Amino acid sequence: MEERIPSRDEAFRLLQQYTHSDSLIRHGLAVEGVMRYFARQRGGDEEQWGIVGLVHDLDYDQFPEQHCLKTEQILHEQRWPESYIRAVISHGWGICTDVEPLSDMERVLYATDELTGLVTTSALVRPSRSVMDLEAKSVLKKWKDKRFAAKVDRSIIDRGAEMLGMERRELITQTILGMREVADVIGLKGD
Repeated sequence: MEERIPSRDEAFRLLQQYTHSDSLIRHGLAVEGVMRYFARQRGGDEEQWGIVGLVHDLDYDQFPEQHCLKTEQILHEQRWPESYIRAVISHGWGICTDVEPLSDMERVLYATDELTGLVTTSALVRPSRSVMDLEAKSVLKKWKDKRFAAKVDRSIIDRGAEMLGMERRELITQTILGMREVADVIGLKGD
C-alpha cells in the first residue's frame, strides 16, 4: 500500500475523531504551533513538523494505556509516511516506546511536548491568563516547585534541550514564542 502525505485538514479531522477532550485538542494545536515555529528556525518542513505536532497525542484520550502504539497503528492504516509515524511515536521514548528521537523534528517534538504543558499552566496562573506577556524567567520560577504542574516530567524537557544543544531557558523562550503565534487558537491570548 502506497504512503500518502496527509493534509493539515485531514490531520485535524483525525485528531478530532479520536480526541474529545478540549484540553487535549488545544495541546495538539499548541504543539503544532511550536513545531511550525521551530521548523522555520531550523530549516525544517513546516507543514510536516506541524502535522506531526498536531497528532502526536492522537490516541491519548481513548487509549491512554496504549499511548503511541495505537497512534502508530492508526497512522499506518491511514497510509501516512513512515517519517511522520516514527516522529510521532518517538515523543514517547523511554516512557511508552523505545523509538529514540534522532532527527531534528523528532528531538524538537520530544523536547517541547511536556514543555508546552508547563508553559500553558504558567500562563493560566498569570493575571493576564496569556502567553503574550509570559517570559522564560516566570516559567523557570515555577519549574522549581515540583507541585506546580506536577504531571510535567521536567527531566524529559532537560533531556530534549540537551539533544537539541539548547539551554533550558532558550528552549522555554523559543517554545513561548511558538505558542504566541497560536495564542488565540489555544485560548492563551488573554484579554
